[in-house]
Amino acid sequence: MKAIRVEKTGGPEVLSLQEVASPGTPGAGQALVRIMVAGVNFFDVQQRRGNYPRPMPFTPGVEASGIVESVGEGVTGIKPSARVAWAMAPGAYAEAAVVDAAKLIPLPDDFSFEQGAAFSAQGITAHYLLHEFRKVKPGDVVLIHAAAGGLGLLVVQWAKGLGARVIGTGSTEEKALAVREAGADDAIIYTQQDFAAETMRLTDGHGADLVLDSVGKTTFAKSLDAAAVRGHVVCFGSASGPADPIAPNALMVKSLSVSGGAMANFMRTREEVLRRAGDVISAVQRGLITLTIDRVFPLADAAEAHRQLEGRRSSGKLLLETSNARY
Repeated sequence: MKAIRVEKTGGPEVLSLQEVASPGTPGAGQALVRIMVAGVNFFDVQQRRGNYPRPMPFTPGVEASGIVESVGEGVTGIKPSARVAWAMAPGAYAEAAVVDAAKLIPLPDDFSFEQGAAFSAQGITAHYLLHEFRKVKPGDVVLIHAAAGGLGLLVVQWAKGLGARVIGTGSTEEKALAVREAGADDAIIYTQQDFAAETMRLTDGHGADLVLDSVGKTTFAKSLDAAAVRGHVVCFGSASGPADPIAPNALMVKSLSVSGGAMANFMRTREEVLRRAGDVISAVQRGLITLTIDRVFPLADAAEAHRQLEGRRSSGKLLLETSNARY
């Protein structure tokens, strides 16, 4: 089969399409899946760079959709020919993968494979961000960084559906427009404005009750400034690098809460995976959120997909389509 391989850390050019051995027979508790579409996430970029080291060589990607070919001993609830999606299982940039069956999410008939690869990682992340820290209620102010990305647009829509006043940040006017079209009340172009000061101005000095920060180093300090008294800041990414340390006593000034988020910690059981994924699927089907797919690349063009993502030239989800999807 064909797969993208990384033999050394580096830029997008280290992603190469190669002919590799098929995954083989699934073991106990596993399923062999023929991959149709893989999702592209910033986590993949960080692994390629070496920020999250893996033994070399490896196939990147942790999110995909496809058709179950066979299952191993002890697998129940998932059968061959089932249409499935998953997140947080390695080796998605390939034509097939062996996946822990407990991670597989059955796809409803009205979901395409593109939707399947677009919703799982970012949908489940959006779910825990809005339900596990500060439970968003009508009237809350929610500030979302990188709001024009695939995840950001989902969170904007969902937070608005929960009745929040939503403020999103983006780097360009084009991205600010996408954020507003997704339902945000306000969009801040952080390359032109001080987002903390602007958040305070827009909220008449109240600030954001919930700040969702996936950027890290260049935003975290000001995210604290933008937060309301008794506000909650969730750091769940480091697109610009790890955030600088802070003194815990500094949080006392506004009685702030700061949390760290990682999707794997919110899908630790089969029940939790299905519950969160089911809520996301239901939200899509009810029209509460819309999956925004920016572009679908052939698997061979994974390097270009990474360039688009790293260069902040995308608005919405980037996907990779394998040759399986054309048959």
